[in-house]
Amino acid sequence: MPTAMKAFLSRLKALVFRAYYRYVNQQAWRDHDPGPGVRSSTLMLPTEDGDLRTRMYHGGEDCPLIIYFHGGGWVIGDIETHDPFCRALSEISGCTVMSVDYRLAPEHPFPAAHDDCLAATRWILDNLNALAPNNGLAVIAGDSAGGNLTACTIASLPGEPRIAGSIMIYPATEHYLHGFPSFTEHARSKPLTAPIMRWFIDTYLGDTAPAAPEAKQVFVGRRTDYRDFPRSLIVTAERDVLRDDGRRLNIKMRQAGVEVTYHHYAEEAHGFACSEGPVAGHLHFLELAADWLSAFRTNR
Repeated sequence: MPTAMKAFLSRLKALVFRAYYRYVNQQAWRDHDPGPGVRSSTLMLPTEDGDLRTRMYHGGEDCPLIIYFHGGGWVIGDIETHDPFCRALSEISGCTVMSVDYRLAPEHPFPAAHDDCLAATRWILDNLNALAPNNGLAVIAGDSAGGNLTACTIASLPGEPRIAGSIMIYPATEHYLHGFPSFTEHARSKPLTAPIMRWFIDTYLGDTAPAAPEAKQVFVGRRTDYRDFPRSLIVTAERDVLRDDGRRLNIKMRQAGVEVTYHHYAEEAHGFACSEGPVAGHLHFLELAADWLSAFRTNR
């Protein structure tokens, strides 16, 4: 198949999946109004690759600011699909949340998303005093591909003192050929099946070979040193091809001396925390996250 045709079909498939993901998300939240009292605003961040859109959910001055990277396999998802979740997270935690609308593959393959998230984080950290209320600390968070981008961003800013913590919700950490048992055991578990995850990774990598040196920026599970990672909350779901990604990351970070709170949801599937509406697992996660984040509050 000609290269131009392959590129067209890849773009078309991505557009269809994005439309479907938005529709499913809208249906999940159709009869609910999360965070009705949370005020939000749009902020464009200047980067070397152009202005980057973010949505800021205003919280309190005694709380850290959460920099949030949405999930969706680096291909689908945006700040609209994760708007209900970010509103709910801001309301229950009291934190200002900044959701980053990073570039997506296949139009913008690796390292575009990585570069956008890193640039956004650097800008936000340098301008904390000028943003919505916060206590001068930041927590980086994300789900699925966003969990991956959270780990990648932290790895690119070793020892950054303003990053107080991280939240990684069923993060992707390895290539699908790594051989984690969960990738086989839950290959058909919806909504994230093994074929979909393979397509996500292949689409995001583009022309980057999985074994290439630069791919280490994607597959953070290959790191041998996690000592510079901040205090972290890692969440996994049982019926998820990425179950073992998060489990192994938890073990490696603990072995490196990082303070990790790990919670495994034995009855849940991928997406429960952010994309399924106000289901029981989502509500429990919000309580868990709010309690964990309370440790970073300061009295003023």
